[in-house]
Amino acid sequence: MRIEAIAGDITTQSVDAIVNAANSSLQGGGGVDGAIHRAAGPTLLAECERLRATTLRDGLPVGQAVATGAGNLPARWVIHTVGPNRHRGQTDPALLASAFSSSLDVASRLGAASVAFPAISGGVYGWDMAQVAEIAVSTVRAASAPGVETVRFVLFGADALAQFEARLA
Repeated sequence: MRIEAIAGDITTQSVDAIVNAANSSLQGGGGVDGAIHRAAGPTLLAECERLRATTLRDGLPVGQAVATGAGNLPARWVIHTVGPNRHRGQTDPALLASAFSSSLDVASRLGAASVAFPAISGGVYGWDMAQVAEIAVSTVRAASAPGVETVRFVLFGADALAQFEARLA
């Protein structure tokens, strides 16, 4: 599996699957989640609402992942995952690792060869970017995700990029 880190806008990535740092309601929000929902258009929200009305009535649990179509995005799928929120006392690194590994598991089951990840929990959820980078890179390196050939961390800001590049070096 090839793992890379770039600065950029995850909503413009031509990959099979884009990972959304979602909230448990799957209703969109701020940051990466809001940007993905805006770029994907109303079909993404409609699919998320169907999930909430059927299989995910209580929302998507922290560390788990689920896929929808990608609407107007250049990807085929959006894989929604909920990272832990440090401000709510969710400080277990295993929860963050699970968000990355669960997303890769879903990508593999879908047949996605390329996946773009944001820095899950590295923004408003309060995790230190160095810790996010360490957990993300080590989890992806250790993952068994048959068929996934490329993982691209698409990062916002020089600090995030530097932290991920340091772990990939």
